[in-house]
Amino acid sequence: MKTVCALLVTLCLWVNYAGSQKHHNIQHGDEKDTSAKAGYDTAIQPPVVTHHHIILEGKTINYTATAGYMPIKDEEGKLLARIFYVAYTADREPSGKRPVTFAFNGGPGSSSIWLHMGAISPVRVHFADDQGNPPAPPYTYDDNENSWLSFTDLVFIDPVSTGYSRTVKGIEPSKYHGYSEDIASVGDFIRLYITRNERWGSPKFLTGESYGTVRASGLSGYLQDTYGIYLNGITLISSVLNFEYIDFNRGNDLPYILFLPTYCTTAQYYKKLSPELENLSIDELKRRVENFAAGTYNLFLMKGDKATEPEASLIIDSLSYYTGLTKEFIRSCRERVTDGRFFKELLKDRGKTIGRFDSRYTGEDADDAGSNPTYDPSYSAVLGLFSGVFNEYVRKELNFKSDLPYEALTNVYPWPSTDNRYLDVSETLRRSMTENPHLKVMVCCGYYDLATPYYNAEYAVDHIGLRKDVRNNITLKYFNTGHMLYVTEAGDAKLKSDAESFYLNAIK
Repeated sequence: MKTVCALLVTLCLWVNYAGSQKHHNIQHGDEKDTSAKAGYDTAIQPPVVTHHHIILEGKTINYTATAGYMPIKDEEGKLLARIFYVAYTADREPSGKRPVTFAFNGGPGSSSIWLHMGAISPVRVHFADDQGNPPAPPYTYDDNENSWLSFTDLVFIDPVSTGYSRTVKGIEPSKYHGYSEDIASVGDFIRLYITRNERWGSPKFLTGESYGTVRASGLSGYLQDTYGIYLNGITLISSVLNFEYIDFNRGNDLPYILFLPTYCTTAQYYKKLSPELENLSIDELKRRVENFAAGTYNLFLMKGDKATEPEASLIIDSLSYYTGLTKEFIRSCRERVTDGRFFKELLKDRGKTIGRFDSRYTGEDADDAGSNPTYDPSYSAVLGLFSGVFNEYVRKELNFKSDLPYEALTNVYPWPSTDNRYLDVSETLRRSMTENPHLKVMVCCGYYDLATPYYNAEYAVDHIGLRKDVRNNITLKYFNTGHMLYVTEAGDAKLKSDAESFYLNAIK
């Protein structure tokens, strides 16, 4: 369990419209704190309401932004925690007719800052280039021409202990740390939001990234079973439904199979493969390496110590062919290359390491020895950019003032999940989709994601156990990016296009 919890913590993560018009604050909210009437802890400021506009697809959308806290109380009405959120609702039509999307990132221990400031909200951080590298600080943001606000209202949720969300004095934060505890608190937030904002009649969607895909899958069951809230659709970005698939642990050979295709796409990106493989399209390369991984390599790993030396030599040749790693190195790993070793080894001859969240990013360690990099360059590239921009934006544009540090990523270890087994939410999702056959799921994967590789998502979908008629409710989409699909303009545009088609299909 310690290994799984540590893995959960490390899993977290965590526009441009040139010359577009700036956002303008118009008014502040004067909503009453209902807890004051009951005589309970009233140390909660009312939400701040501002009004803005943005041009999307040539049309001006006027929208309302609400930034503030949702109070979480016990059955007696005592305030236990405050969950911070930012909601964007379009003013152009009655809100009850528009879909509403609840969005969050993962970790656990991550705020929603990544999807909020990088992907789907009306604003997007300004990158230095189209790979997602940051400019020199201080950082800026722009209107996001790929905002989903053109087809859905958006509510970004920061789970307890992340962002500005906190428990009240006397309540231990660990009360909300854990798979079940997290699902319940976020699920309660969603019920309160749709009740207070009269959105029970709206089509309802969830969008989760990384561990947020675990949360979204768990919520599909919790919301149905606890409150009778049936969802129209779920978008799973860089997903993991079963942690067995990504945990490199002795006795578990499955990750070696599921990570291999992304090792291969990464090696092709850095031109470490033979001319034959270098000249293949990424789709052709994907098919080739998947056939080997699921076939010959899988059968070899199944033999364990019974594999013969000639068999091992053939596998070593093939692994070197598909990864660009030397045969000597692969043999020293006993034909099983962990992710950390791959990060460190692939570009060692250039004095570089590669990113975990996005293998297209490179970094440098003090030396080239060891089996793991000292840091993830793909995370370091975005942390300062996103944090700096959000802290300015929430104060300057949303007019939300707080002296609390905004916890983009915080340590919520230990994170209880399940007893004596890997955390697996695929059965919850299967049951939710079976009981609600109108529920649609879109799974989005990056070819250069080595935190939650795309082949792990494919494997999870293929083994979820759905009947064929309901299985057709799941679609998979692929991106030439990493864990954060949206750091390139093309990736962000594709994400919006895919999502808009998905929403139309889910509510028709």
